[in-house]
Amino acid sequence: MKDLVAFLVESLVEHPDEVVVTEVRDRATTVVELAVAAPDMGRIIGKGGRVIDSIRTLIQVRAAKEGRRVELELLEADEMR
Repeated sequence: MKDLVAFLVESLVEHPDEVVVTEVRDRATTVVELAVAAPDMGRIIGKGGRVIDSIRTLIQVRAAKEGRRVELELLEADEMR
């Protein structure tokens, strides 16, 4: 899941070297934390949240195929460090 999110996001942002994706697994749910540079937040959120919603949908479909639940949290790169 982490690799899928990283691939999608790095192709959208202007600062791909500042993309940080971490994955926290629980028994029932996997939380994927995504951090990007402040100037790239708008690109990831998109107009009306369409881009981030699309990314969430893609990872939820993959998680459903694996029989898992997944959540995606978006943070600024400074919050991850």
